[in-house]
Amino acid sequence: MESYEASLYISSCCPEILFTPLDCKTDNYQLFTFISMKKYFLAFLLFAINVQAAWAQEDHKLSLGEHELFKVGKAKSPITIDGKMDEPSWGKTESRSFDHFYNIDKPSDKQNTNFRMLWDDTHLYMFFECEDEFITAREKNRDGHPYLDDCAEIFLIPVPDSLDIHLGFELNLYKVANDFVFFNGFYEGKDIAYRVFNPDYEVEISVDGTINDNSDTDKGWAMEMAIPLKVFKGIDSFVPVKEGNKWAFLAVRQDRNDAEGNRRSTSTIFPIYDISKNVHQPNRFGLLEFVK
Repeated sequence: MESYEASLYISSCCPEILFTPLDCKTDNYQLFTFISMKKYFLAFLLFAINVQAAWAQEDHKLSLGEHELFKVGKAKSPITIDGKMDEPSWGKTESRSFDHFYNIDKPSDKQNTNFRMLWDDTHLYMFFECEDEFITAREKNRDGHPYLDDCAEIFLIPVPDSLDIHLGFELNLYKVANDFVFFNGFYEGKDIAYRVFNPDYEVEISVDGTINDNSDTDKGWAMEMAIPLKVFKGIDSFVPVKEGNKWAFLAVRQDRNDAEGNRRSTSTIFPIYDISKNVHQPNRFGLLEFVK
């Protein structure tokens, strides 16, 4: 049997996802050799979500009424991605603050974030509005470590349940993305992030301050995203984006105020409880509902 090389990113107990090459020689791993090809990848995702949906329903991992539903309004006019909330629809959809903080060492680590979402027939839209005294960004390579900078993150499960698989989008203020399909407990209790998932989507930033200059005090930054619905093609067949449907999700902010080192604080829209594991805990996700 031929030997196949699969590149997997393994994260067992922290948000930093490490790159590990695996020499895969068994039939169980052949799927991952070809998974970078779109049709095989889509087939795999469809199978995984279908199986995980059945398991999650049996385990009842997510208590659907535990967190208040997050309402995602429908955009009434075109949305221009420019890092600004100029369109009236942004003022009519729900705005929710990130009230759950982790790794707070200094008073300045606890900074306000407000989050909004919209949808229409072609896109999902996200807007992060963040107060920030010291704006920081270093990562410039895609699929690197933007989560060690000031960073906005959104994790989506396109069904209303806590599956052990979710799609992740992480971006810093250079608009550098880390996109992945995350598998919880993939093998021997370890998590993996499959980073060949590199979809195209729009993002723009507005900054009120200076990046990487702690000699002054900044006011904050905003990030606006537009993810095409075609990114979810196939896996959204269970619960498509339309009025009344619900998805599981988590919105996260990483906040790094030090000019040097990797110390940072984290805030989330829903409570994590055990941040020592990481933020990729689907049983701690909440639900969004698509409304008019």
